[in-house]
Amino acid sequence: MPVRRLAHPPRPTSEEAASIPKPRDGAPGERGGRTAAGNAGLRLDIQGLRAVAVSLVAFAHAGVAPVAGGYIGVDVFFVISGFLITSLMLREHRREGKIALGRFYARRALRLLPASTLVVMATLAGSWLFLGPLRFADYAKDAIASAWYVVNFRLADAGTDYFNTDVPPSPFQHFWSLAVEEQFYLIWPILLIVALKLFRRRALLALPLLALAAGSFAVNLHLTETSPSWAYFGSQGRIWELAVGAVLALAADRLDDIPRPVAAVVSWAGLGAIAYGAVVFDDSTRFPGHNAIVPVFGAAAVLACGAAGGRWGAGSLLSLRPAVWVGGVSYAWYLWHWPLILLVPAAAGFGEHDGPLRLIAALCGIPLAWLTLHLIENPMRFHRAFKARAGRGLVLGLGLSAVTACVAVVAAQFPPQLDEGVARQKTQQVLAKAADPRAALTELLEQKVDKLPSNLSPSMRDTAYKRSKVYTDDCALTMTGTVQTQPCLYGDTKADRSVVLFGDSHVAQWFPALDAIAKKHHWRLYSLTKNACKVAQITIEYNKGPYSTCDDWRKVTIEKILKMKPELVITSSSNSAKLWGDGDIAEAWGKGQAETYRILQHGRTRVMTILDTPWPKNNAVDCATAHSSDLSACARDRSEADPKPEVTKAIKAAADAEGVTIVNPYDWVCAPSGNCPVVVGNTMVYRDYGHLADGYVKALTPVVEDKLLRLFGEDLRKRPGA
Repeated sequence: MPVRRLAHPPRPTSEEAASIPKPRDGAPGERGGRTAAGNAGLRLDIQGLRAVAVSLVAFAHAGVAPVAGGYIGVDVFFVISGFLITSLMLREHRREGKIALGRFYARRALRLLPASTLVVMATLAGSWLFLGPLRFADYAKDAIASAWYVVNFRLADAGTDYFNTDVPPSPFQHFWSLAVEEQFYLIWPILLIVALKLFRRRALLALPLLALAAGSFAVNLHLTETSPSWAYFGSQGRIWELAVGAVLALAADRLDDIPRPVAAVVSWAGLGAIAYGAVVFDDSTRFPGHNAIVPVFGAAAVLACGAAGGRWGAGSLLSLRPAVWVGGVSYAWYLWHWPLILLVPAAAGFGEHDGPLRLIAALCGIPLAWLTLHLIENPMRFHRAFKARAGRGLVLGLGLSAVTACVAVVAAQFPPQLDEGVARQKTQQVLAKAADPRAALTELLEQKVDKLPSNLSPSMRDTAYKRSKVYTDDCALTMTGTVQTQPCLYGDTKADRSVVLFGDSHVAQWFPALDAIAKKHHWRLYSLTKNACKVAQITIEYNKGPYSTCDDWRKVTIEKILKMKPELVITSSSNSAKLWGDGDIAEAWGKGQAETYRILQHGRTRVMTILDTPWPKNNAVDCATAHSSDLSACARDRSEADPKPEVTKAIKAAADAEGVTIVNPYDWVCAPSGNCPVVVGNTMVYRDYGHLADGYVKALTPVVEDKLLRLFGEDLRKRPGA
């Protein structure tokens, strides 16, 4: 797959002000020695930096194009958090000679959990009301994972699924960075305590932290190349960013010694780096990887020099009252903005065409954040019942997480229901009993289905989530795989004649029909497929680089097929891809396809190519769920259903030139009138944004069987056209 497009929500925090050197007289961090919060020495420029970060990410998520890279706010917040939390622990150690872990975690629980629990509950309710039943069970699991700070692992794992490319983001996705932070704070306080016992010099305290940061950064670089979703969501490749802030905190006593002109320049350079990332980066940027250095060191520069730069430094801008106010509500605004962006357009019925409503929804999070701060966060955080009783804070935190998880479990047992119409003809049954399956299919395609049938089969959830054997048996290689370790042999495994499926997921989608046909007519069926890998001898782009594992797999697989000497090789590929390097994609694809045909088709082996299937407008199951009473909103005309018609034309020309049999599946999916529906009879046609549903392909078995027998005969010896 093209890697699933990821939402990039940060999780700002607003921890207790760290004890740091006061700025020079006249520096923006000091207003009469006290802040609006009443804490001497509070760095107002840090509050302003929070405001910049949360504003960038909120606007980016709202679709404000000039700041498409606003997701770098997460990196800024990680650095701020590492700086302030480490400063807080060092202050406690200086004051009391120790760091009390129980009190540390109690403060974290009281600071974060009351507000996050409220948002999780509200988001769960909004998801039930407005996001439909199809993915509600997953959202409930995300709520549970958010409550226990492990949602980042769920998201990272989901991002490795090829078929999650076009799945809508979870309304709980923004909790991933909270999970990363809390996972970091499970280990860093312990490392700091040990380091404080072993080393007296402040410089030596940085050694374990630098080792942790170096290892994490190396993991980040590796994962960005090999597993982008784990690079983004996984804590192992992110904790170096918090570590940078923590290292800076160890040097906090020296920050005021930086010459004012130097500090001013560095602080503005840091703020400029953040602005550069927000404006230049976008969803196509390979991130985090080395690009994360830009916002991380930009934030570090502002933290180091924002106050020391005096009135000429960036701190003078960041300390303005509006910025400080927004920074004060940044955590709660962040919690609210993402679910509002998803839920408000869904509630309004705008769907994909929400336009400026996303921005309005994000901005509505600001008053909600203010109310949350004053009615939930501060009353719980500063309540006298918890001031001197760390145990109470921990019990409250565990209780809130447990209650949230229980509510999510119960909610999952009572998902919302779809609006349904009347029962429809059973597609599989009709085609199986028809004397002329092709004519019966045409009749079904012409019947207009406005509402989801009450007897939909398979169910919508099974359609979207269940996979055929080639996937459950690990016979469809992932993007990184190069060697097929499983036998991947189906059909009649003891038969003499063989058929091979060769290509990407758009040939694997035909497996349910071909497996049944192979069993009936005593063919061995080998499935040799790799996600997004084309049979043409071309190199396509993947993750901003060449899809080299595809080239390696294709070479090995063709050699394997030649040794097998099958009677028939059935090829197909999605024709949606980007060529790596320069050149005309249609021309390159045609030449590459012809080369593969020439290699495979000789001796007794014949090749048949199934052209790519028509593509729906978007993710068909999500569209049908959202428009269950008006399925015509999800249908598409066949004239618009080919994303790369020039590639299809080139494949046809290559097949004709090499004497390869062509099968065009459009007439199996679209009516003669040109309408390509998402429901035929009582069966969903698609399972996602571009793959046919297993249930529909299984129903098509008689149609596909008739075509194969006409072309090649039951014993596979017939020559097409003979």
